[in-house]
Amino acid sequence: MSGTVRDATVEDAAACAAIYAPYVTDTAITFEDDPPTAESMARRITAAQQRHAWVVLEDAGRVVGYAYATSVKDRAAYRWSCEVTVYLERGRGRRGGGRALYTALFERLAARGHRMAVAGMTLPNEASAGLHAALGFEPIGVQRRIGWKHGAWHDVALVQRPLGDRTGPPAELR
Repeated sequence: MSGTVRDATVEDAAACAAIYAPYVTDTAITFEDDPPTAESMARRITAAQQRHAWVVLEDAGRVVGYAYATSVKDRAAYRWSCEVTVYLERGRGRRGGGRALYTALFERLAARGHRMAVAGMTLPNEASAGLHAALGFEPIGVQRRIGWKHGAWHDVALVQRPLGDRTGPPAELR
């Protein structure tokens, strides 16, 4: 893998939106129907950085991938858990970029006090399943026929992995 992982800024929003758009329009990997604008992506980056994290992979000065975390649920007891996701520019899979992004993301999340990462994958998605398994995610279930996109129902596999120390009561998030 070539490139550098760094914290995202709102200046990365247009690049992240461009990476994400083909996943929205051409696949069922995400259940969004319309690609977000750069402005919408900037709001997402800002929100993620406040409580979780958002990182980008830069190669030759250009953003070619990103990963971020959001809340799993709004209830207070879930605050130490987060939902994570990673996207790479099409054609950049299976070269270590996803692993580098997730590794950096997990370090930031653990440093803030998060204890569990959860991810969902629309099935089938061999590349995503392989990445998550390689990074220690364990299956926790499948939501059957949970999303309708491109004229078909789709299942979503749920996986999780621990972040940081999970013994004893958690400290408040930083």
